[in-house]
Amino acid sequence: MDEADWLAARFEEQRARLRAVAYRMLGSLAEADDAVQNAWLRLSSADTTEVDNLPGWLTTVVARECLKLLRARRGRREEPLADAGAGPPEPGPAGDPEAEALMADSVGPALMIVLGNLAPAERLAFVLHDIFAVPFEDIAAILDRSPAAARQLASRARRRVQGAAPPEHADLPRQRQVVDAFLAALREGNFEALLGLLDPEVLLRDDSSSLPPGAASLMRGARPVASYALTYSRQARFVRPALVDGAPGLAIAPVRRIIGALAFTVADGQITEIRLISVRARLREVRLG
Repeated sequence: MDEADWLAARFEEQRARLRAVAYRMLGSLAEADDAVQNAWLRLSSADTTEVDNLPGWLTTVVARECLKLLRARRGRREEPLADAGAGPPEPGPAGDPEAEALMADSVGPALMIVLGNLAPAERLAFVLHDIFAVPFEDIAAILDRSPAAARQLASRARRRVQGAAPPEHADLPRQRQVVDAFLAALREGNFEALLGLLDPEVLLRDDSSSLPPGAASLMRGARPVASYALTYSRQARFVRPALVDGAPGLAIAPVRRIIGALAFTVADGQITEIRLISVRARLREVRLG
């Protein structure tokens, strides 16, 4: 396999994730495909001999393409595109669990509409950091700003999103009951109780800043998620009820110092998604309660 074929193969491995990033940024499938295609054109003509992290490099290229399109759209005062609320793009090749999980994340049409009202830099910071776990240092380089400024942009966008797009049909008291039951089952080491609280297709995500850009850790299915949770049963005595992303969640807080948090999506009395939060900027907004 020559270098061109090798690059093409590596790019195809990243295409589904790059398309997901571009769609969240732009809210338009057609423009997302254009941004991804432009990334391929850049890659095919670039000297990549010194690129250590190709997925990160491609994420940066796609993000910059999206930022350019968002700024041009805002300059023309265009309304959000017609397919901004059409739902996520179709997943990549069948049998690719990471691509399928990325496409099936919790960003629905309502949130896409809210994202369309953010300034381009805010939208980029929020999407890359909060949805795809890209470190602020990388976001800062894309925006040509400091990491602190990138963090502020994401925080401001997060507040607007939380204020304008609360979970649809959210029953917060019921969600608190489910989350409390999850914590009780975790402390008791009760595998069957955990299974009863988890949706069969529950998704576990990890926003750890140590992960490569866009490579959020994924685990799907009630049994593997319950088994994974039980490995931390003994540490559950340090877990406390908390308000996470404006909804009932859990905080890992030995001596009441928050070092991690769990955000939950609950539907019909079952947990459909758990997000493990360890990024300091997001932990600052977690409140014990």
